[in-house]
Amino acid sequence: MEVLVIEDDLVLGRSLQKGLQESEHNCVWTRSGLEGLTQAGACRFDVIVLDLNLPDLSGLEVLRSLRKQGVNTPVVILSALGSVDERVAGLEAGADDYLVKPFAFSELIARLSAVTRRSIARQSQTLTVGPLTLDLSMRRASRDGQEFDLTPTEFSLLEFLMRNAGQVVTRRMLCEHLWESDWEGVTNVIEVHITRLRGKMDRGFEEQLLHTVRGRGYVLRVPGT
Repeated sequence: MEVLVIEDDLVLGRSLQKGLQESEHNCVWTRSGLEGLTQAGACRFDVIVLDLNLPDLSGLEVLRSLRKQGVNTPVVILSALGSVDERVAGLEAGADDYLVKPFAFSELIARLSAVTRRSIARQSQTLTVGPLTLDLSMRRASRDGQEFDLTPTEFSLLEFLMRNAGQVVTRRMLCEHLWESDWEGVTNVIEVHITRLRGKMDRGFEEQLLHTVRGRGYVLRVPGT
């Protein structure tokens, strides 16, 4: 697993990183809530381990921001706050699991594996980013419940953009995803598909979701994030 650990405690953070690496998982560890938020939005992780009492941005604020941005990476809260109300608040903010400190490392690994498996199962069926929903099994796309028709290429394009929501996707990345090709000679084709997709998903709505980032590529962004 690719694991992001957001934990300000120096001893515990080092211990988690060491334990995860010894369990043959890749681990990125940060002690900052803001840095964790940036890392989670910019990189692809299988799961996030999140402390709540962070010095610059609370764990709940990190979690709410991630979900608002459409980042659906599974999150396991790891906290000394263990009351029923605190656990409920964490789960309602978008966490997938909640483990109270002190804990057994083997239990943490088991829970990380479980939420990752559930996430993979969910991803195989439906993608959701803000008002957008993509049903992968039925090949249906909708915004705010209004379905719109997509060609197979547009569907694949939107799926890739949704899996990377909030991040700039370059034309090269899109070409490699769609056609396993480098971008020479097909960039205008990408622009044509992007224009058509934008027309279908944004037409009739005040807020635009698909944006062009001049000189870099495109980003699918939920308004207000």
